[in-house]
Amino acid sequence: MTSLPLLPDAEFHLDSQPNARPRLIGIARLAAAGESLRDGHNVEYFTLGTRSLLSRVDFERKIFVKQHAAALLRSELKKVKPGEQISIGTATDPYQPAERRFEITRAILEELALHSGLEIGIVTKSNLVLRDAPILRSIAERNSIFVNLTVTTVDIELARKLEPRAPRPDLRLDAVRQLNLAGVNAGVGCAPVLPEITDHPRDLEALVKAASEAGAKYVFANPLFLKPCSAAVFLPFVEEHFPALVDLYRARYADRAFLPKGYGQRLSQLMARLRQKYGIGGVYDRRSQRAHAGANPEQQLGLF
Repeated sequence: MTSLPLLPDAEFHLDSQPNARPRLIGIARLAAAGESLRDGHNVEYFTLGTRSLLSRVDFERKIFVKQHAAALLRSELKKVKPGEQISIGTATDPYQPAERRFEITRAILEELALHSGLEIGIVTKSNLVLRDAPILRSIAERNSIFVNLTVTTVDIELARKLEPRAPRPDLRLDAVRQLNLAGVNAGVGCAPVLPEITDHPRDLEALVKAASEAGAKYVFANPLFLKPCSAAVFLPFVEEHFPALVDLYRARYADRAFLPKGYGQRLSQLMARLRQKYGIGGVYDRRSQRAHAGANPEQQLGLF
């Protein structure tokens, strides 16, 4: 799978000598030379010079803007092999507020619209994607493309707590409706599913029902996984907002990033029953649609 990390965070390595200054490498070295574009809401934006856009798939306070993205993409699309998918939004949301000003995602979509035979997936939490509906439809005429709106709950108050910077869930579901009406395949991804917070059957049923009513082509759910770097941020959030659950989370993720296999199986079974009840497709239905469009049916769109 090939992804487009449009606005990635930086990283650095330290020299081995004590008291050494950080030795910046890779993206961090480029980011250090970036020009500050603006700041607001405790978020800073920096330019990021780069010679490459596509990267193999192996936060939030400092965001680096890859410049000249469309021009880079034009040359690098030659590297994409038949059967490979291009995923937009796996590194960070391509429709975060900065996109209104920088229009990097829009420029990339305009370039993709000039090509054919590509398999493209977009993941976002923002209804700003509707701005680009005409371009997305143009892409869909000669390529396989799916837009996946992430909706973790239809409870507006809970959503404000979990995703304070994202549009309301009803706005995201309306974006699903409008995209499908515009001829762009769109569905709902419930990810991550949070144990004891968003995984109650009645809550997941409300979500699947809402997705069906919005005309979503599919809905799927993935349970929360926590790598150590993510747990360092997420667990204090749980302690602050859901103190009664913090011990449960610490125990469940103490020595693992993923929940036990049985949890995922129960979630999959519940979602299958709910999809059948409300007449909506699942993640594997997208594979069959892509096969009808001439794509390789053995390749599944990698999203998360």
